[in-house]
Amino acid sequence: MTVAGEEQRLDASADGRLAAIVDSSFDAIISKDLNSIIRTWNLAAERMFGYSAEEAVGQSILMLIPDPLKGEEVGIIGRIRNGERVASYETTRQRKDGSLIAVSLTVSPIKNANGEIVGASKIARDISAAKESERRIRLLMREVNHRVKNQFAVILSMVRETSKRSSDPREFEELIRARIMALSRSHDLLVTSEWAGASLFDLIQEHLKPFGREEQILLSGPVLTLQSNAVQNLGMAFHELGTNASKYGALRGEGGRVEITWKIGADASGGREFQLTWEEKSAPYPEDRRDETARKGFGTVVLQRVAPQSLGGSATLERSPGRLNWRLVAPLASISVPQAGAEADEDAAVGFGI
Repeated sequence: MTVAGEEQRLDASADGRLAAIVDSSFDAIISKDLNSIIRTWNLAAERMFGYSAEEAVGQSILMLIPDPLKGEEVGIIGRIRNGERVASYETTRQRKDGSLIAVSLTVSPIKNANGEIVGASKIARDISAAKESERRIRLLMREVNHRVKNQFAVILSMVRETSKRSSDPREFEELIRARIMALSRSHDLLVTSEWAGASLFDLIQEHLKPFGREEQILLSGPVLTLQSNAVQNLGMAFHELGTNASKYGALRGEGGRVEITWKIGADASGGREFQLTWEEKSAPYPEDRRDETARKGFGTVVLQRVAPQSLGGSATLERSPGRLNWRLVAPLASISVPQAGAEADEDAAVGFGI
């Protein structure tokens, strides 16, 4: 074989390898002339844009560019004519079916054997997934910011209301610490579920666990997944009720009993309504504790105003010697995460002893 023949064989072999690399690439690789006419079109370009090579080759590259962005091509061709390489940049292109796709583009000049610029190669990478991830992260960060601000507002309210009703610095510190830890327990449940909500049973169990006496507590009601707002506000209520019960009520000693029941009913207009009752019974409070139960502390504010109002509902709190009853009524839509293909039903209620 002559030297010229060997060179031709090597050139053909190199061209074949290059063509194989282009065809197997996951990125769309397109070449065009200086009039923006498509000259080559690889398999990835077919998958990305929906046009076959037969449909694309010979057509203007403008068919891939949305109308508001067609001016980009003028600038690109101008830079290519000057021998410049267009560094990667993000933009939007249009598929055959009219849908838009986010891409990262890199454009480089193509030269002939004489070194003259005759066109451009364009590499397009689909960045739709990355853009969607960025969008979700931004959305998550806004949601986190919103939730953190809400938590700050709740904590500030706790500090303000607790300070009004506590003259002893040690008592104040103890109460604030306990209430912030209660918020933390609700927060942990939400983080575990990636803020998808939390089971009402799990929420009650988590907040009453620190007080012990599980055998004196009965839960009964349908399985419900609570919305994040309901988790936080009902969590505060259960903490205050549990704290009161452990100090002055049914959980301070043996013999007391706490029954927590909930069901789904109908309101006056026929809408679905969440109804929860906390009822505790124990030996009558000693005389020296009756003034404590009558005092309107932060717990009473949470039970009568904060929790019900935040859920768009109402609540009643009744106390008498040896008995406490708290009843909350709120629209189901503000309490429960909708369940696809299933609805909570009072007939599905099951009982649990903590």
